Amino acid sequence: MADLTIEKVNEVYLRITTEPHIEYELRDRFTFEVPNKKFMPQYRSRHWDGFVHLFNLKTKRIYVGLLDKIIAFCENAGYTYQFLNNKFYGPPFEVNEMISEEGVKDYMSSITHFEPRDYQIDAVHDALRYNRKLLISPTGSGKSFMIYTITRYFVAKGLKILLVVPTTSLVEQMYKDFQQYGWDPENHCHRIYAGRERVNTNEVTITTWQSVYQLDRKFFEEYDVIIGDEAHLFKSKSLVGIMDKLHHAKYRYGFTGTLDGTQTHKWVLEGLFGPSYKVTQTKKLQDEGHLATLDIQCLVLKYKPKKFDTYEDEIQHLIGHEKRNNFITNLADSLTGNSLILFSRVEAHGAILFELINNKVSKGRRVFFIHGGVDAEDREQVREITENEKDAIIVASYGTFSTGINIKNLHNVIFASPSKSRVRNLQSIGRVLRKSKDKVSAKLYDIADDFTIRSRKNYTLNHFIERVKIYVSEQFNYDIITIDIKD
Repeated sequence: MADLTIEKVNEVYLRITTEPHIEYELRDRFTFEVPNKKFMPQYRSRHWDGFVHLFNLKTKRIYVGLLDKIIAFCENAGYTYQFLNNKFYGPPFEVNEMISEEGVKDYMSSITHFEPRDYQIDAVHDALRYNRKLLISPTGSGKSFMIYTITRYFVAKGLKILLVVPTTSLVEQMYKDFQQYGWDPENHCHRIYAGRERVNTNEVTITTWQSVYQLDRKFFEEYDVIIGDEAHLFKSKSLVGIMDKLHHAKYRYGFTGTLDGTQTHKWVLEGLFGPSYKVTQTKKLQDEGHLATLDIQCLVLKYKPKKFDTYEDEIQHLIGHEKRNNFITNLADSLTGNSLILFSRVEAHGAILFELINNKVSKGRRVFFIHGGVDAEDREQVREITENEKDAIIVASYGTFSTGINIKNLHNVIFASPSKSRVRNLQSIGRVLRKSKDKVSAKLYDIADDFTIRSRKNYTLNHFIERVKIYVSEQFNYDIITIDIKD
C-alpha cells in the first residue's frame, strides 16, 4: 500500500490520506511565514499566527494546483503515492494528449489576422495541454491575445467561461481587444460591473471581481473555465473566495505580468490556478523589437540630514515638501512627448501636483487628473485622447493607471511616490514600454529622497535601493543622478 493516497475532492481541493507523522511533514512543507506580518491587524490582535498553511490538518485538503509540489515532496522524502479516481471530477493528474503545438499554431492563426509569436504558441499549448496554469507574461507580450485564444478554444467546445479582471476599465478593454482580434463579442460576451445585469446566456462573462464575489455559489456553478487577469491580485480573501466557489470549473488559467517575489505569493497562486509558466521576459521582448527601449533616470534628491520616527512621518514630510513638488512640476513641464506622473495619495499629493502642473504648463497643453473617483468611461476617454496627443500630461494614482491601462503613445513616466513593491513598480514601468508608430524608446524618472544621517539611511531611500535591485534583475539600463535640494 502506498504511503500517501491522493484524491481530487473537486476542482479546487485534493484530499491526502496518510499517516499522522507524514501529515505534519506536509503541514511544515506547505507553511509559510508572511512577510511584514507584525504590521497586520489580525496578527497584532492575535487572531492569526502570521503563517499561511496550505495543507489543512483538519480536513486533509490542499489546492489541486500544488499537485506537482506534492509529488516532489514524496519523491524527495522517499514516500510512495497513488491516485484515487473521483468518478465525477476524474483523476488528480490529467494531460490532454491530443493538444499539439502545431495544432495550436494553426488554430491561433485561424481566429485572427495577427501572426502569433512563438512564445505565445508555446504558452497556450502548455496551458491547454494541462488544463490549469499560472502564466507569467510581461506587459507587451500579447497577454490579451493568449486569453482570447483560450477563450475561443473553449467556446468552440461549448463551455462557459468566466473572465475576471480587476477594474471596469479592463472589462471594456478586454471586450475591445476581442473585437480587434476579429471576433464579434456582442454575440458572445456579457460584461458585468456596477449597474449591469449579472444573469446572461452568452458563453463568456467578463467581469470585475468586485461585481461577483458576494454572489452565492449557484452563480458560479454554470462556469467550466475560469481565467483570471492580473492574477497577482488573487491572493486577496475575496478573490480566493471566488476560486473556491468555482468548484466545478475544471479549466483554470491565471495571467500576470509579475509576482511579488515571495514563495508564499507564488505557491498560493499556483494552488489556485496551477503550476507557473514563464512566457517570456521584458528584456527579450525589447531585444526582439516588440517593446520600446527604456532609459531609467534615478533622480536622488539630497536634503539636509533628518531623522523620521516612522515611515508615515517621512511620507507626510515628502508629499507636502514644496521644493520637491516644484521639482516634479518643472520636470514634467520640461519633458517632450506624453507623460504619466504616478502618485499614491489623492488629496494629500495628487491634487497638489495636478494643480501645480496645470498652472505651470503652457496653454494648449492638456493635463488630466485620474484617481479612483473618476469613472471608467472618463478614464477610457483620457486614454483615447492621449493616443492622439503629442505632449499631454496625466497625473494619476498608482491604483488607476499602474495596471492594465494600455497607452501606446506614452513616452515618459515619473514615479512621484516612493515604493519598494516589485509588482507595482514593474506594472508601472509596463505602462511606458508599448511601441507605437512614432515611438521606439521611453524614459522613466524615478524620484528618490536622501535624508541620510551619517550611515543611517531613511525609509524611502531604502525603498529606492530595493527598486534598483529590480532594475538590475530585469536588466534595465539606469543612471543615478544626485540633486541637492536646499531646505
